[in-house]
Amino acid sequence: MRTDRRKPVKAVRQLRRIRSFYTGGFLLWAGSAAWTASHAPGGRQMWASLLLLGLFAGLLLTACVLLRRIEAAAPARAARRAAPGKPAARPATALAPE
Repeated sequence: MRTDRRKPVKAVRQLRRIRSFYTGGFLLWAGSAAWTASHAPGGRQMWASLLLLGLFAGLLLTACVLLRRIEAAAPARAARRAAPGKPAARPATALAPE
């Protein structure tokens, strides 16, 4: 059972890392496409930059959609409970004398 709960946590962590990588790639290729379009409009380098920009945009979009689906499907965490046989800690206000 524990591995079932940990899989979404691990997947979310990995998707967040890869999302930042894809964001970096998207920004890199957007800058490259803008620079090559201003220096050599219609050139092979511009089209290659635009192709890679589209690739990273698609990968980033896919990672964002998968991350939202996993986070929406994950149940809310249950409140932590005291260990069996031990009383739950009372709030500090309950300990103060009246």
